[in-house]
Amino acid sequence: MRSLDINGRIAMVNSGWEERESDDGELAGHLDGRGVNLRLHHRMLDVLGKDEQVAAAALAFRDRMDELRAFYGIRLQAAIDAVQAVSHRTSIHAVGPVAEEAAIEAVRDVDRWYAAQLDELYRAVRATAAPDENGTIGWHRGEIGAVLDEVEAVVIAGGNVRTLLWTLRFFDVTLRPEQTVVAWSAGAMALTDEVILFHDFSPQGVTAAEVHDRGLGRLPGIIALPHAKRRLHLDDRDRMSVLARRFAEHRLLLLDDGAVVRFPDGATDLPAGARVIDRAGHVSVVGAA
Repeated sequence: MRSLDINGRIAMVNSGWEERESDDGELAGHLDGRGVNLRLHHRMLDVLGKDEQVAAAALAFRDRMDELRAFYGIRLQAAIDAVQAVSHRTSIHAVGPVAEEAAIEAVRDVDRWYAAQLDELYRAVRATAAPDENGTIGWHRGEIGAVLDEVEAVVIAGGNVRTLLWTLRFFDVTLRPEQTVVAWSAGAMALTDEVILFHDFSPQGVTAAEVHDRGLGRLPGIIALPHAKRRLHLDDRDRMSVLARRFAEHRLLLLDDGAVVRFPDGATDLPAGARVIDRAGHVSVVGAA
């Protein structure tokens, strides 16, 4: 933040911390006391406690999304298992590569099905439970909008990405195009147009990366992969190649500890020095000879 020469106030979004949202002293200290906590998690709980209609709609949405994700997981795992089975089968007559690409396309079909179902779920919620803009949620949205109108920059911290995205969408938080945004971990994921959950070293064993939700779309065409060294089998070229080919329309951006990737003046192209996973499954550096 200091390197960006920001002189005005800075909005803080740390709702991914959930009940720890108010524990923002360290974060505010890094902003030289100019931070304004939007308190999105606290505000959401306030609305849910006061507006029975919104609370019922939120509960119904959560239950339907959980069910959707359960069925998506079943279909996704079966499709990923097929990719692995095909890729490990010896091919004498060059059928293997064609079969593998078809199997990856089947995984994409599952991802597209889930995304379409999720979009329909959001449409259904908006149609059946439009928020009362004159009620509690409208009052909070007004306050949030007023803060965003006058701050020079926004910082978005990490934490639970599901909670972070839910609170941002709950209050229809819109970042102003001219505002500088600094984000990390789950916050960086939220800036993209497609949020992918991934963890090759989960307690349940190796699991497939999952499409989770739409992000804010500030950085379209990029999938952010924070803590990649701790979460991905980066040395497994075959596995990384499948991941890159599955999301071929996106650049898979690695955000390990200490990584800083700058997008100046609204640019969305990856700058030189950014580390990505290419279609061959290698970790490569943008702009390297």
